[in-house]
Amino acid sequence: MEAVNHPSEAINSESINYPSITSLSDSIHRPLWSVMIPTYNGTKYLKQTLCSILEQDPGVDRMQIEVIDDCSTDDDPEALVKEIGQGRVAFFRQPHNMGQIKNWNTCIQRAQGHWIQILHQDDVVLPGFYRQLQAATTTDASIGAAFCRHIYMDEEGHWQGLSSIEQKTAGVLENWLETIAVIQRIQFPSIVVKRSTYEQLGGFCPQAYSASDWEMWKRIAAHYAIWYEPKPLACFRLHSASESSRLIKSGDNIAHTYLAIEISKTYLPESTVEKLSNNAKEHYALYALNTARQMVAISDWETAFSQIQAAMKCSSSFKVKIKTLQLLQWATSRWFLRQLKASN
Repeated sequence: MEAVNHPSEAINSESINYPSITSLSDSIHRPLWSVMIPTYNGTKYLKQTLCSILEQDPGVDRMQIEVIDDCSTDDDPEALVKEIGQGRVAFFRQPHNMGQIKNWNTCIQRAQGHWIQILHQDDVVLPGFYRQLQAATTTDASIGAAFCRHIYMDEEGHWQGLSSIEQKTAGVLENWLETIAVIQRIQFPSIVVKRSTYEQLGGFCPQAYSASDWEMWKRIAAHYAIWYEPKPLACFRLHSASESSRLIKSGDNIAHTYLAIEISKTYLPESTVEKLSNNAKEHYALYALNTARQMVAISDWETAFSQIQAAMKCSSSFKVKIKTLQLLQWATSRWFLRQLKASN
C-alpha cells in the first residue's frame, strides 16, 4: 500500500468514493449466510479458518462459503480449499492482484446470502457464532449489522485477551454511534452485515486505506441499528510482523485514521459531528504518543518520531500538546543519558 501524506485537501461527500454494490435478482435462491474468505499469499491458517466454519455448516441451502483469492503468488490456496472443502467451499481467483479493499468489495459483490461475513484467512469463528447471531436476522428490519465480543489470539492460537464488552445482554445497542465514531471497537471475524446494507451504503471506501473497516462500521452505525451479542464467539489473530508494523513505522496508521474521521464527518449527525470527530482525533493522537513512548523505550527513534509527527497532525488539543511536550522531554533526556553511557 502506498504511503499517504497527511491530507490537506477538504473531504466532502462529493469527493468520496463508496463503491457501488449491485443488488441481486429476486429470481435466484438466496441462503441466509454468505461466509466470504479473502486470501492473499497466506495458507498457513486457512485450514483452521475453513474448519471453524464447516464445523457449524447449516447446509448449502442456508450458507454460501467461498474463498476469494487476490491472485496469490506464494502458495496454492485453491488446492487447500479443494482438500478441506471437498466441494462444499467455492473458490474464486482474481484475474490480477486487486489490493485488499477491492478484494473485500469483491467478496460483497459475489455474496448471495442475506447476511455477509468477511472472515479473513487467519481468523476463526467459535461454535455457536452463526446460531447466536441469527437472532439479529429475525428481530428487527432496521438492524443493518450484528457483531459479537471477540477474542485476541496470537500466531499460535493462544488467547491473549478479550475485546471490551459493550452491553451485558444480547440486543440492539443504545447510542452505539457515539462509541464507534470515536474508537474502533470491531474486528472483521466478529461482524455480519446485511447485504442490503452494503447495497444502500456502498462498499469499503478506498480513500480510508487501512482504516476503511472502521469507516465502514461508522457508516453503518450512522444509518442502521446494530445488534450485539456479548458472548465471545470469534477470534482475531494478532501478528508480530505484518502490514500494521509497516504502517506504524511510517505513521500512516494514524494518517489513515485521520482520513476515516474526516470521511465520517460527511454523515455523522450535525448536532454531534464536531464533538465526536474532535474526540476521535484526540483519542488517536494520544494513542500515537503512547506508541511513540514504547518505541523510544526500545530506541526505535525513527518510528517514535513518525508517531509523534502523526499525533501532532491528527489533533492540536491542549491535552495532546501537553502530552507531546512531556514525551519530547522524556525522550530527549533518555537520548542524552544513552550518549553519556556510550561515551564512557
